[in-house]
Amino acid sequence: MARFDWPALMVAGLRGLGLRPAEFWALTPAELRLMLGQAGGAAPLARQRLDALLAAYPDERTRDGE
Repeated sequence: MARFDWPALMVAGLRGLGLRPAEFWALTPAELRLMLGQAGGAAPLARQRLDALLAAYPDERTRDGE
């Protein structure tokens, strides 16, 4: 389990984001990361990748046309 650098997080939240202490402590670590621009999630699907997926997995029509 990763440890949190609370002093650095407090500086980022209180000074950088201008949060009040109660607002800072009410956040979850995930919410704080999101506010700091560190969401860490996967990049959104670009059009080129979507087109590649559509070509690889085309919709198949059933016998009744749907």
